[in-house]
Amino acid sequence: MFTLIMLAISLAAIAINIALSKKPRTPRNIIEIILLYLLVINVGLGGLIAFYGHAFRSDEIARSIGWQPGSPFQYEIAIANLSYGILGLLCLWLRKDFWLAAGVGTAIFGLGAAAGHIRDILLYHNFAPNNAGLILWFGDIFMPLFMLSLLLVYRSLRE
Repeated sequence: MFTLIMLAISLAAIAINIALSKKPRTPRNIIEIILLYLLVINVGLGGLIAFYGHAFRSDEIARSIGWQPGSPFQYEIAIANLSYGILGLLCLWLRKDFWLAAGVGTAIFGLGAAAGHIRDILLYHNFAPNNAGLILWFGDIFMPLFMLSLLLVYRSLRE
């Protein structure tokens, strides 16, 4: 659900920005707007919210993933989410290659998490909602690949 809420906020911001923008609606400008909001909202704000959950509500989050509560690794996941959250927010001010670095790092983290979730499904039959549900297929696989694809297209288009 968290993933869909973040996407809905991003889509609303994207639509408003495109509607109000005075820049020409070229493919590059539209992709830039989409990337900006995906990076700032989904990666940035989403990372900070995930940090909060893993750091301060770790037992509840662990149970929703099908993990044992009380693991010290929750804090490490929290710090990883904090780092990506800060990278995402910095995308407001830092552009060009910084966006690519933030996108690649986020994609590696998301796809790596997906591999861990799939392993947990196969080995331990863990079908908890935040292990095998929407967070896996949409948040950890689709969104990182979608952002990487947009970043590649964006970089290939000339200013």
